[in-house]
Amino acid sequence: MKRFHTVLIVVLILSIFATACASNEKDESGGGANKYEGATIKIGVQGSGALFGKAREEKWFEQEFEKLGVKVEWSEFQSGPPMTEAIASKKLDIATLGNMPIIAGQAAGIPYKIVSQVLDGKNNVAIIVPSSSTAQTLADLKGKKIAVTKGSNAYNFLYRGLVEAGLKDTDFEIIQLQPDEAQPAFDSGGVDAWATWDPYITINALTGKGRVLTDGEQLNVLSPSFSISRTEFAEKYPELVTLYLKVYGKALAWETENQKTAVDRYAAERNIPAAVIEGTFERARMINIPVSENIVAEMQKTADFQLEIKNIRKGIDVSAITDNQYIEAALKDPLK
Repeated sequence: MKRFHTVLIVVLILSIFATACASNEKDESGGGANKYEGATIKIGVQGSGALFGKAREEKWFEQEFEKLGVKVEWSEFQSGPPMTEAIASKKLDIATLGNMPIIAGQAAGIPYKIVSQVLDGKNNVAIIVPSSSTAQTLADLKGKKIAVTKGSNAYNFLYRGLVEAGLKDTDFEIIQLQPDEAQPAFDSGGVDAWATWDPYITINALTGKGRVLTDGEQLNVLSPSFSISRTEFAEKYPELVTLYLKVYGKALAWETENQKTAVDRYAAERNIPAAVIEGTFERARMINIPVSENIVAEMQKTADFQLEIKNIRKGIDVSAITDNQYIEAALKDPLK
């Protein structure tokens, strides 16, 4: 009987140990619900429609994340700088925005990673003037008012573009406005030019309100955009960052395969002609790719320039926050 009790105790101990190991393996592999218990992914977008509007309506993100027991929260912004501030306060986990806010945020010590590139940056930022303007070059705007959103990719484009053209910011009256303030100022003649991004470029050009004076391709100043993720979130939940990029890729695939439907939808959202949306597709088609060494070098050039003009307070190494592991994993195993 004593021997029987001893054997029973040993069996129970081994059983408990085996169960614990199995539980640990399950949690570490990401297959257990405990790993994501109570987790929420907070996604930031600029505006309420377009590609993310379609994804939100179809609940593509919610459907995939709910399989892991993860909730999805959305927040809308007008531009990039408030998005990096939201990441700093842990109100956002992932966002899509332009190059300048990312550089300014890194210089301010906000912890995030660049996890994919979403725009090539050649034509998505420009300086536009009213259709009635006689200006043909930047020099023709000397002494005139130029609207721009401080801290945006257009802000960097404007200041770097002036240097490329052999001009100084003091040659102009630069007025800092958010897009919802800049558009009426542009319409009323309150400003003589507007450094902005799409869809505002194409909306104004194709509706006859304005025309492009110069853009990134002409000035050789790229303004790429990226997906970024809060560092703590990315390191704690790398699979969730990868899943976000997979769902984003699925949304892009829908847009490509259903371009006419997408164009009509986006045009109806903004109450503008479909031709305007087609124009934005030509100027700035969204992508979802790893960040190349050339793009990192271009970002570094922007960072160095911003330090030189004292727009950021310290030098930064952009490559230190660039991490392609998430997008590479997403591209290897895309959602069907």
